[in-house]
Amino acid sequence: MVFKFYSLLYYIGLVIVDYSYPSDTTIFQGRRNPKQQRLASSGDSDDGGLVPPPRKKRHLDTEETMLQPTNGCLQHNGSVDQPSSSSTVNGSANGDAQEPSDSCNIKGRSSQEIVRLIGQHLKLIGLNQTAEVLMQESGCRLEHPAATQFRHHVMDGEWHKVSADLNELQALVGNSCQYFSDMKFLICEQKYLEYLEDGKVLDALHVLRNELTPLQHNIDKVHILSSYMMCSGRDELMKRANWEGKGHKSRTLLMDMIQQFLPPHIMLPPKRLHMLLTQAVELQRKQCLFHNTTFDDSIETVSLLTDHKCSLEQIPCETVQILTEHCDEVWFCRFSPNGKKLATGSKDASIIIYDVDPETLTVEQSITLDGHSYGVSYLSWSPDGELLMACGPEDCPDLWVWNVNTGVLRLKLSHSSDDSLTACSWHKDGQKFVCGGIRGQFYQCDLEGSVLDSWEGVRVNCLWCRSDGKTVLAADTRQRIRSYNFDELSDQNLIQEDHPIMSFTVNKTDRLALLNVVSQGVHLWDLQDKCLVRKFQGVTQGHFSIHSCFGGVNHDFIASGSEDNKVYLWHIKHELPIATLTGHTRAVTCVSWNPVYHQMLASVSDDCTVRIWGPAAKYRKQKSNKSGKFYIDDLLRN
Repeated sequence: MVFKFYSLLYYIGLVIVDYSYPSDTTIFQGRRNPKQQRLASSGDSDDGGLVPPPRKKRHLDTEETMLQPTNGCLQHNGSVDQPSSSSTVNGSANGDAQEPSDSCNIKGRSSQEIVRLIGQHLKLIGLNQTAEVLMQESGCRLEHPAATQFRHHVMDGEWHKVSADLNELQALVGNSCQYFSDMKFLICEQKYLEYLEDGKVLDALHVLRNELTPLQHNIDKVHILSSYMMCSGRDELMKRANWEGKGHKSRTLLMDMIQQFLPPHIMLPPKRLHMLLTQAVELQRKQCLFHNTTFDDSIETVSLLTDHKCSLEQIPCETVQILTEHCDEVWFCRFSPNGKKLATGSKDASIIIYDVDPETLTVEQSITLDGHSYGVSYLSWSPDGELLMACGPEDCPDLWVWNVNTGVLRLKLSHSSDDSLTACSWHKDGQKFVCGGIRGQFYQCDLEGSVLDSWEGVRVNCLWCRSDGKTVLAADTRQRIRSYNFDELSDQNLIQEDHPIMSFTVNKTDRLALLNVVSQGVHLWDLQDKCLVRKFQGVTQGHFSIHSCFGGVNHDFIASGSEDNKVYLWHIKHELPIATLTGHTRAVTCVSWNPVYHQMLASVSDDCTVRIWGPAAKYRKQKSNKSGKFYIDDLLRN
């Protein structure tokens, strides 16, 4: 009841503050007269928040010089209460760093800044005395004395002093920093929450009415803060406010947020050296052509003493396994969404399902699905990996849906004997799919085999359901890819090529499309900007249906088969191949990169074989004996 009573008081008071305070009332930093705002007291005093009158400005003689903070180095050339209004962040209007100070023993701006960064990091890891010795010997200072005083008062929770410190910092920076309202708001918010945690509801109400509300900043957040007065206790307050509670941790987080608003010659951004090193490591990884492991935001897992470097041997470049279970040309392969199964389709009328061993990057035959009288030229896994849809070549009017766990045929779709169903794709809900062919069939069906919708006259080479759950991309015989929406019955052109598009696939961001184009090879398109991004060189593409794929941790790699019996690998940012894999003796018609175990690649060929590719032997695990135990030659390193 007490909390509800005070909350009611707040809402009554909020109306008074917002609409009814007299025009000559000065609230928090001199709202009545903006010219006096920087000189006014904060109103956060021990006498109940009364605001003392503004201080008079000091008139400076022409001979008097100012205390100028330059790049974190102190210049003793006199003193001043307020800097010139022309002061700017970092010493210039565009934010560039100031020239190095002559008072430092370290010459050169870069060297001085490095010393400051090292000093900040030493304090961060608890070597405070070492940092002080460094600053004393170098003649540099880590931050402006006013900033140091401000930090100490915040960390000690001396809020009646913090407001005055903030005024002093605002005077130092002048008009160049536009974020003092944000800083004031953050400080008042911390003070308000601490008062609530301590049970000082009247003090918290005073902060809410007389300090937070008059700022007229982030009004929605003020309303949320007011609701915290109804909290039954400390635990509920911390949970609802997503707050660490009064103490060192929450105040450190507060200082980290405030540091981002102040120019670096006053106070360095939080953990600046750590941030620079993290950015450097990340940039090196992004520029590495062979990096194929998960990015780790922490620099604790890498050595800073050497540059990041991966080798070609760390991507799938060596044959790990050759599979010969098919007795005719193998036309298609595809890993399941969870990466634990591999399906291959062949001219021999069968589909073989293999189980993937992630330890050794090898596969083992699981089940064989027979009865596809025309052969299997295309496969598509359902999003949950339970069902597998299969299509045949041009003359095939049938489509099969198999349960791969039981080997039971779930559905055989045969709408008309004149149909040609050569392409298919699942919607993301796994309850509907689309299929079509070059004879003009384009259907949307459910798992019962019912045709829900159809699009007449569209001769389809390849299909892809987008992640929005309603849009379907179709490559047709007019050398283009169009977007179709069955719900709205709308369509539009996305891509226009000069030669037939035999197949295409889309990356996991649903933005980039990879096309295999007759006599042109592999093209990368941006679906959003509708522009050609890159033409990859090396591959031989005639009139065979060849299927390429994206691969790697972030889909940074491209793989494609070729009519010259090779597999080509590219980095997505480079046109020239980074690797050419040999071993097949006839055209390589399809490749598939494992979406989970990114060191694993599969390729199929008209030579009737399936090849599994992996990194060099020293980068993968191998069986050590018949008991099935494994040893590690070498761990994959970032």
